[in-house]
Amino acid sequence: MRPLVGAANACRMVEIFLKTLPFFALIGLGYLAGVTRFFTAEATAYLTKFVFYFALSAMLFRFSANLSFADIWDPWLAAAYLAGTTVIYLLATAVGLFRGLDIQTNAIEAQCAVIGNTGFLGVPMLVLLLGQEAIGTVMLALSIDLIVFSSLIVILITGSRDGRMSLGVLRTVGMGLLKNPMIVSMVLGLLWSAAALPIPAPMNEFLSILGSAATPGALFAIGASLATKAAERLHVAGWLSFCKLVLHPASVAIAALWVFPVDPYRAGVIISAAALPVAGNVYILAQHYGVAPQRVSASILISTAFSILTVSAVIAWVGP
Repeated sequence: MRPLVGAANACRMVEIFLKTLPFFALIGLGYLAGVTRFFTAEATAYLTKFVFYFALSAMLFRFSANLSFADIWDPWLAAAYLAGTTVIYLLATAVGLFRGLDIQTNAIEAQCAVIGNTGFLGVPMLVLLLGQEAIGTVMLALSIDLIVFSSLIVILITGSRDGRMSLGVLRTVGMGLLKNPMIVSMVLGLLWSAAALPIPAPMNEFLSILGSAATPGALFAIGASLATKAAERLHVAGWLSFCKLVLHPASVAIAALWVFPVDPYRAGVIISAAALPVAGNVYILAQHYGVAPQRVSASILISTAFSILTVSAVIAWVGP
């Protein structure tokens, strides 16, 4: 870690910015295609499905099959990320309660404050910028987001509508996890690794070709989907974007660097993961439950735009 002062660090930030620029340029290209209607909303939906169910799953399986469980799981690292994320989740919840929000809207806003675009943006970008060793840490952050916080939002919204917790809610959460291709591909890859099975050359080549489509496809799909987002309730979206881009990585940094005994390199990777903009799957949940989708839409739009600078600054700080 280094203090971001002086000419040398300014040059470092410019260097990282130029490295991240192609990723955001792909997002911009997708946005341009969506705004001009060259790429319709229906086309974007199908591209997203292809990336989510096929390309990204192939990439995650291939990564996982070459890792051991120990490469991903680190109890102190998990505790640091969970603690840092929970602090901001509770802060966003407290602010929402002060503003008089109901449980469902509050749950959606808290989700915006802490759930980043780790799958579509974080996996390809952080592995390229921070090294192949980053993949286990990024996958740990992704797993905690999916298993803990994505489950929590379903429990809060469904439970508040039913007025109580029930087995039906837990069943919904469990089935959602079992059907999530990112979780399934990671688990299958780890099982393959645990069995010490070599990946046959044709299979490895197939996974490599398919997985290589994940990065450009995901980034283009992010941009094209942003073209359909409406920038409403800008003051709320601005607050949630500030939580996600600034407060979340700061909270995780405090936990990983000063509270828990975390390896410095892995701490840097988990802080970078926390700095990512609001994830698109929060909008999918908001739209599915009919809870504040415009608010989430604006948060994704604003956080993604500003993350061009903030993510570069964080990576420049934590990078080797």
